[in-house]
Amino acid sequence: MPKFLFSCRLPRDYQRSPETAKAWQAWFDGLDTSLVDRGRVLATTAIGHLDADTRLAGYSVVTAENPDRAAALAKECPALGAGGGVEVGSLLEYTDAGSGP
Repeated sequence: MPKFLFSCRLPRDYQRSPETAKAWQAWFDGLDTSLVDRGRVLATTAIGHLDADTRLAGYSVVTAENPDRAAALAKECPALGAGGGVEVGSLLEYTDAGSGP
């Protein structure tokens, strides 16, 4: 099944709280078997043109039937309700370990 990367960005002044932790856990629980990798970013370095009002907060790798289904899963991400965003990217699956991008 195709894999997708969700890059979650939060406002720079975002503060984690018990309520936000519950919202994130509920979202991860709702992803169920689609969730492949629940990533959390501890520190970042901005390179290039990134939105100055947000920061990379984490990532997830999920499986979905197609990009529309992946986007539907991402639309429930708590980052959106916190004033942040989610970028959804299709991941390339290599069939030959020696192949490059």
